Amino acid sequence: MNQLKKKIQHLKLSGVVKSLESRNKYAIENQLSYIDFLELLVEDEYANRRSNSYTKRLNKSKLDTAKTIDTYDFTYQPELNKKEILDLAGCRFVQENKNIIFMGNPGVGKTHLANALGIEALKQGYKVYFVHASDVISKLMSARGDGTYYTVLKDLLNVDLLIIDEIGFKKIPQNSVDEFFEVVRRRYEHGSVIITTNRPFEEWANVFGDAVLASAIVDRIVHHSHIIKISGKSYRMKELTKNKN
Repeated sequence: MNQLKKKIQHLKLSGVVKSLESRNKYAIENQLSYIDFLELLVEDEYANRRSNSYTKRLNKSKLDTAKTIDTYDFTYQPELNKKEILDLAGCRFVQENKNIIFMGNPGVGKTHLANALGIEALKQGYKVYFVHASDVISKLMSARGDGTYYTVLKDLLNVDLLIIDEIGFKKIPQNSVDEFFEVVRRRYEHGSVIITTNRPFEEWANVFGDAVLASAIVDRIVHHSHIIKISGKSYRMKELTKNKN
């Protein structure tokens, strides 16, 4: 058995190595056929690889594992269409390279929902990356200076789902609006984007400081998009009130 394990390990079948002894015992006790025994081992290897893949993608994604669909309090936002969110959690929008835009005042749960959909996409095998809007700019601008621009840009482009949080929270420096537009332009119809924003589209010209580029960005993001407006109460105020009581 040890020699067999070494050979299997050399083939990098770690899932089979982990379960070989227990599966062999089970197969003998239940008089399984060779093909049934083999099927169990293949299933173990497949499950192990999926688990390892999920862990690696989760670590790279920068997602918060505490912010899921199950932990979102839909009762606090009764005007939000729960069925629509659950339908989106099926992640067909990722397959179709469509976008989602969560709009609403600070604290209503936009980031939580964006993160939660990112977690669902990870579970389905997609590559996801979560980043704040201001960090998109700072990463690209810094990369311009140290020669890693295309490496950083590639990180933003080579994922199935890019989540950009808090557009409008800070004004985008005018000398870096082109960098943001480049990300949006390259992902247009080639990869899904989820955006959270506290500003209506008519105010994006002020956010980007360039009406023409702002219009071009909005045009590409809105096309093929699900726009979800959340007008409910702030979760942060809810927690503050609860803590005071």
